[in-house]
Amino acid sequence: MAQVFASSHTPVLYQEVLHMLAPRPGGRYIDGTLGGGGHALGILAASAPDGRLLGLDADPTAATRVRQLLAPFGDRAIVLHANFRRLAELAPQYGFAQVEGVLLDLGLSSFQLDAPGQGFSFQQDAPLDMRFDPAQGVSAADVVNTFEERALADILYRFGEERLSRRIARSIVARRPIHSTMALAEVISRAVGGRKGERLHPATRSFQALRIYVNEELAALEEALPQAIALLKPGGVLAVITFHSLEDRIVKHYFRRESQACLCPPEWPVCQCGHHASIELVQNRGVTPGAQEVAENPRSRSARLRGARKLKINN
Repeated sequence: MAQVFASSHTPVLYQEVLHMLAPRPGGRYIDGTLGGGGHALGILAASAPDGRLLGLDADPTAATRVRQLLAPFGDRAIVLHANFRRLAELAPQYGFAQVEGVLLDLGLSSFQLDAPGQGFSFQQDAPLDMRFDPAQGVSAADVVNTFEERALADILYRFGEERLSRRIARSIVARRPIHSTMALAEVISRAVGGRKGERLHPATRSFQALRIYVNEELAALEEALPQAIALLKPGGVLAVITFHSLEDRIVKHYFRRESQACLCPPEWPVCQCGHHASIELVQNRGVTPGAQEVAENPRSRSARLRGARKLKINN
């Protein structure tokens, strides 16, 4: 399938996503994480001439940019500034109560990583914010500069799987106030020191943890998955791209649970749970980028795509 996105943005697992969703004319689709808009462009192009797409993004800048990008599609594309945890509330309001496909691409877009003002990356100096929507919740600076040492260490360990979380938290508390990304990265680097065989920058896990925490990303994902399945027509597909083990674990466990006919302990002779399978797995294992994609876009190396198809439930 031809790629139609702008050359400045490369959607991760683009061909694989379109193959999984199989957009077709007349279909209705939801992109819950517009990012740079590349997947949305592909879905709209593949579902021409009358397929429609509802796109959401929690980042107001991303929503504005993609709204302009998709303007040539007219009323075939609706773009909202909203978090995908509101899917069940918003989709019916815009005529997307039953759809053929839903995409959740949980990674940051290149635009967000490169944006100087949001503080997602330590590759350039920026204020410590890290919120997708600067008008919502607490910023990373609030967390770094006001949370107690133990609470800060717990965040770094739980959401970043950082085994040196306590040492890092102790160093942060000793050096605050800390207001910029590079200043925080320097504090973390000094606390961690050199780790033999470590590919990642010493601050990578801590930055991930702070971003996940301030945006409530894992809670939002847990809320959105059942909402997305409920919006699918029988045969419709939910495709989810994750970028780290915490997200992937949530998606994998949810898909596994909802694809099982019974959740009772195996030693029970008769089912008593009343559960029924609502989905089937599109593939047994997650799809990862090929060597060529990773070479062209190193940020894609940790991506994993999982898909589930909604079953017809016979009452």
